[in-house]
Parts: sequence; structure tokens; C-alpha cells
Amino acid sequence: MLRLPSGTVRVRFTVLYAAVFLVSGVGLLGLTFLLSGGSISSVAPAGNPPAQGSPAPAQRIRQLEEQLAAVHTQQARQLLAGSLVALIVMAVVSLLLGRLLARRVLRPLRLITSATRRISADSLDRRLAVNGPADEVKDLADTIDELLERLETSFAAQRRFVANASHELRTPLATMRASLDVAVAKPDPAPSTVALADRLRRQLDRVDHLLDGFLVLARAQHGTLADATTVDLGDLIGTALRERTAERQTKRLSVTVDVPPGTATHGSPALLARLVANVVDNAVTHNEHGGWIGITGSASEAETVLVVETGGRVLDQREVDRLAQPFERLGGERIGSSGLGLSIVAAVAAAHGGRLALLARPEGGLRVSITLPVAKVPVAA
Repeated sequence: MLRLPSGTVRVRFTVLYAAVFLVSGVGLLGLTFLLSGGSISSVAPAGNPPAQGSPAPAQRIRQLEEQLAAVHTQQARQLLAGSLVALIVMAVVSLLLGRLLARRVLRPLRLITSATRRISADSLDRRLAVNGPADEVKDLADTIDELLERLETSFAAQRRFVANASHELRTPLATMRASLDVAVAKPDPAPSTVALADRLRRQLDRVDHLLDGFLVLARAQHGTLADATTVDLGDLIGTALRERTAERQTKRLSVTVDVPPGTATHGSPALLARLVANVVDNAVTHNEHGGWIGITGSASEAETVLVVETGGRVLDQREVDRLAQPFERLGGERIGSSGLGLSIVAAVAAAHGGRLALLARPEGGLRVSITLPVAKVPVAA
């Protein structure tokens, strides 16, 4: 069985069409050669057989037969040479025709592929709307349009949830906080009531933090960057470090920041602030007492890179690779962390066209590298 060479569909169609044309040409030339050879070889000398005792006419006939055989041999060779030349020409022509036919056949698929690539999460309302006969290509385009319609409906539902969940889910939390405040504000509250209220407040704070993480994650994965602008990463790092001053001092962490001025990217200030805050929070929370944090930034013509490194124990790279997934923690720890920090970082980076890379340092600790597109408009001084 003939196996087509690997490659694009266009190459395979070209080879297939060329092979069909070439086989047809070989068959046609072979049939012509056989028929021509048969008709020449069947020619017999004309006239009646010579009478006995007439050597001159018999010799003349043999000479004519020899000449006729030579002419036949020469014609056969010429026909064979012409057939080979015609076969080579037909092979070249069949490749060209096969390529043209392949381009013609695949042109609707190329148009569908190009139109599909231009459709993103922000333009799901666009459709292919392929016109033409009701064939397999139009069925494929209509199927893609139906899939886009279902995706648009699903994404719209996600966005509505993100818009409404904050108010709907935070209202019960606010009510429970108010009830605790009322219970504690009564004259001479029982010590057990005060202790219970403190424990409940801590749990409510944890639920509120978890809910906030869910909303940011949903917005990063399914939302739009309507507030996109040029954001200075150095300012965000300074703000995040100031917010964690107390915990840094408690753990006696040494922090080194090397982010050149103008290290910026283009995106949502709120989401990027959350990205930087989560990375700094992860470096402070999961650091050892008396440890260190190194923050560096760099910018090239195409991308901006932010790197946050911490010291500590040697980590398993397989466990580190899972930290970008929701609710994943090192060693299964579930105390002091919601498990959404680095997953939010990964989602925000992806929403801005960037990526997150996690590396377990051979000396111990973690290296978090975030790559973002560079800002086209420089940050104002």
C-alpha cells in the first residue's frame, strides 16, 4: 500500500494528484507504444512469392525486408526516447497541476483557519458565515459557528457571575460580621462570647480572602482588560513590600530590589497589582526566619521579566510545578494559605499575554519568573 509522505495536507494532496496524473500518463504512453510496435511488426512484404530459379528478385526482397526491419528498429527507439521525454515533462506538469489543484481545494479551509484564529475570548460574537454550496466545507464552518455561539453564551454567563458574585456573596459575610459586633457590643459580654467572636472573625476574614481570590481568578481567566494602561512594575513592588513591612520585620527578612526605572508593561493596573502582591506575599509567607528575598526586573524590546527569589529548604521540582494550579500547596499544607496565590499569578500573566515559570533552586528556595509584554508607551517620569 502506498504511504503518503508526512507533511502538510497541501503536500500530500500535491503528491496524490501528481501520482494519479503520472500513473495515467505512464499507462497511456505504454499503451501507445505497444499498439505502435504491434502495427509495425505485423507489416509483411507486398507481392507474390518469387518463383524458383530467380535469385535476383529474392535478393532484392531480402534487402527490402532488412531495410524495413532497420526502419522499424529506429522508429521503436525514437518512440521510446520520445515517450521518456514526454513522461518527464508530464511528471513536472503533474506536480504543478497537483499543487494548483491542492491550493484550490484547500482554499476554503485556509480561509476558515485564518478567520478562526482572529476570533478570541473578546470577539466571540464574530462568525465565519461561509457562503457556498452545502458541502463538507460549509458543514464544518457552520459547526464552528455553532461552537462559537455556545462559547459566547458560556463566557457571557461567566462574566455575569463575576459581576454579580461579589455583591451576592459578600452580603451574608457582612451580615455575620455585624451580628458579631452587636453581640460583643452588649454590656458585660461573656468572655466565651468574646473569644468565640474573635475566632469567627478570623474565619470570616479567611472566607473573605478566599472569595476575593476566586473573583480575581475568574476575572483574569474570563474577563476583559477594559482598564488596560501602562503600569510601572517598580511602583507595584514598592507598594507590595510596604504592605508586608510588619511581617518582614517579624521574620527578619532581608530584601534586595533591583528593578530599573521604567520597567513597565501594558495591562490592567488592578490585576497586575494583585499579581505582584501575590508573588511578594508568597515570598514573605513561605520564607524561613532570617531568610532573604531577591527581586530583579529587566526589560527588552519585546518583553519585561520580573524575578522573585527566596532561600530556604531544597524543594521538589515536581511539587513546585503544581503550585500554579488552584489549591496546590507544598507538602499538602492547608494552614495559612488559600492555595490560590500563584494560580492567580499564572492566570493574570496569561491574560496579559505572558507566562509564569517556577523553579526549585538547587541551593534551596524558590525562583518565580514572570514574563510580560513590554509597554509600548514608556512610563512618564
